[in-house]
Amino acid sequence: MTIRLGYQMPNFSYGQPVRELFPTVVAQAREAESAGFDTVFVMDHFYQLPGLGTPDAPMLEAYTALSGIAASTERIQLSALVTGNTYRNPALTAKTVTTLDVVSGGRAVLGIGAGWFELEHTSYGFEFGTFTDRFERLDEALQIIQPMLRGAHSTFDGKWYHTEDAMNEPRIRDDLPILLGGGGEKKTFGLAARFADHLNIVCNASELPRKIEALHRRCAEIGRDPQTLEVSYLSFVMIDEDGDRVRKQQQDMLSGLGIDLAGLSAEERAQTPADRQFVGTPDEVAEQLQARVLAHGVQGLIINMVTNGHEPGAVDLAGRTLAPLVR
Repeated sequence: MTIRLGYQMPNFSYGQPVRELFPTVVAQAREAESAGFDTVFVMDHFYQLPGLGTPDAPMLEAYTALSGIAASTERIQLSALVTGNTYRNPALTAKTVTTLDVVSGGRAVLGIGAGWFELEHTSYGFEFGTFTDRFERLDEALQIIQPMLRGAHSTFDGKWYHTEDAMNEPRIRDDLPILLGGGGEKKTFGLAARFADHLNIVCNASELPRKIEALHRRCAEIGRDPQTLEVSYLSFVMIDEDGDRVRKQQQDMLSGLGIDLAGLSAEERAQTPADRQFVGTPDEVAEQLQARVLAHGVQGLIINMVTNGHEPGAVDLAGRTLAPLVR
């Protein structure tokens, strides 16, 4: 598996009737595939996230949507960014992603995390528990899921989960990759060092040097060469040939969150969502990502385009701009 350039769709509010929603999703996935992206991601959520919209905004179930995308594409890898462990029994998660792999001809990636959105858990009746609970559960889940993806039967008796000779057939391969996503320097990075093929770091860009150092420490603690763990960074990209247009989109988005960049110092700006946003013309965005992300040893970029990704040609422009940076 290699994820050098991924395209995430976190937003399904396109100002269209619901019947036109999924065709717009498919159009973005196809455009990403032809523009040099190697992986397409959807979120595993039931409600839209704070900062991106209201809870009642459109949100598709991840694995149903990914199967539909699989039928409409040919080469691009398919993943959730990331599967919420708390939403499914781990053996079922292994079965679900393996079925996606079979359906897509070997293109699935299991992106997984501990889960964090309490409102969804409360509304849908999933146990939320404490922060420690959720990471204990993810640790146990990975001990079940990883062997099942590799063709082994799972028998596990833990605090949270139990399996008894759980089988996972059919499989198209025994090396379906595991991606962990998040920014936790101890728990998330520790689990990534133990179980993952790929880590997608979620943080403000100014934090990246510290995050990379922490990841190397987690790898050293278990004797893993950090070069064997692929690393990407999740970034919000607003790109257009008209840089002023997307700068206005950023301003409007941040204003909706009560943030006025013009009144902030550089230190204050680094504490806002703007620190993970890359905005401007193609040349400007490429320069920002090279200097603020890739220069720190990150190999891959996973981008979303919440303001204009659904507009025809936007994903193509991003792919043509960014693919040369990560190849």
